[in-house]
Amino acid sequence: MSIVTTGSLSFDQIGMVFPDGTEAVREASFTVNRGEFVTVVGPSGCGKSTLLKIASGLLEPTRGTVTVDRDRLGYVFQDATLLQWRTVQRNVELLAELHGLPKAERQSLATEAIKTVGLSGFENHYPKALSGGMKMRASLARTLTLKPPVFLFDEPFGAVDEITREHLNEETQRLFTTEGFAGLFITHSISEAVFLSTRVLVMSARPGRIVAEFEIPFDFPRTPDLRFTAEFARISGEISHELRGAHS
Repeated sequence: MSIVTTGSLSFDQIGMVFPDGTEAVREASFTVNRGEFVTVVGPSGCGKSTLLKIASGLLEPTRGTVTVDRDRLGYVFQDATLLQWRTVQRNVELLAELHGLPKAERQSLATEAIKTVGLSGFENHYPKALSGGMKMRASLARTLTLKPPVFLFDEPFGAVDEITREHLNEETQRLFTTEGFAGLFITHSISEAVFLSTRVLVMSARPGRIVAEFEIPFDFPRTPDLRFTAEFARISGEISHELRGAHS
């Protein structure tokens, strides 16, 4: 596998076979440029999260080429992964600290990021005092300190209630339109995929292949009422139809 540095993310004929012989991904090829937000949906176990791990370098694919800048790669996990002994401020500073940024600079970046995600006033709170949604906001803020050109999201809102999830969708949309990163988002929620994305990709059952692509025509910013429009329902229905076929 070769890795090329750029401000976008590209998979070219990516294949992944694990040591036990399980083929997780087969011939996956697509690109996410800056200013694009691409969501991947598919059956459980089809290799969606495997693609993120390959992009980040946590997994080495058995074939294909990844094009991405890993020096400033944003990654938001399914869990907020906050350090319980650090305050919100200190948690948000963590990645900048690990990258060796001076204390004053990382404090300034963290303060800006905390404000961006709407957590001002909670800088000195510890994770145990935060709701699930607030923890995910802190996780987003921590990644924002690096100003990543590429942002990976691995089902980050799956564990929160529906209303909180919708609020976090709106927050993520706002961050995307403000920062203009290349976003790759994994979810099981078709509604979430359509609301957030410029494109939605459908993966087949394992071994995962890209079997359908949908351009999402709605302009940004998108309001919550968009979910109740006929066009939103039509696109969601078409993706659902493809997804049902992908399970077979």
